[in-house]
Amino acid sequence: MRNSPLLEISVGSVEIAVAAQRGGADRIELCIEQDIGGLTPTRALMMEARANLQIPIFVMIRPRAGNFAYSDGEFSAMCASIRLAKQMHMDGVVLGVLTAERRVDVERTRALVGLARGMQVTFHRAIDETANLLDALEEIVQTGADRILTSGGERTALEGAERIAALVENAQERIVILPGAGIHPGNVQEIARRTDAKEFHSGLSSVLARPADAMRFEAEVQRLRKHLRDAASQSS
Repeated sequence: MRNSPLLEISVGSVEIAVAAQRGGADRIELCIEQDIGGLTPTRALMMEARANLQIPIFVMIRPRAGNFAYSDGEFSAMCASIRLAKQMHMDGVVLGVLTAERRVDVERTRALVGLARGMQVTFHRAIDETANLLDALEEIVQTGADRILTSGGERTALEGAERIAALVENAQERIVILPGAGIHPGNVQEIARRTDAKEFHSGLSSVLARPADAMRFEAEVQRLRKHLRDAASQSS
């Protein structure tokens, strides 16, 4: 049994990924173009990350910025990126597909989950653009995804804590709810207390400017890890 919740850190370079690992991150979300929500990393970046990290790496599967209703060509590109991630020995993928009506595209998401078999699948914050988070939760469960990254439909996870808590309660053991957006050492304990989540996601962009200095980034991850441990001890 874990002594503290799992900490996933979003990064855009191997240098910062290694700093996050040194700081106590349990898992890396690897992407490029973090300022626009993250896009699929290159083959070279995946390869370098795998060579330098011992902790699990999840890669973003997102062919472009903007909405999450993809053309046939964009969907094919996502399929190719998942195959590449598997070849590069990534541990998981992070993706999200919606319909034009902003509902979960169950059929396409299920196809991507099947293609990713052998890797974990996180359905990302595309869920926060749906009209009803609890309905979206049930649809994502149908796809076979392993977890959902969400801010509870709000700008930050702290603002969406009440809805995240409802998702955690409704998910039970069927799927993991991963709060993310605006999480930093100063608010993670409150978010942990209010949501009862067991995994947390942060890119630390709310406290560190990009590009971040590796030593400062490592120190902030260490602080985040410490506050998560403290939150776990207070709730036990």
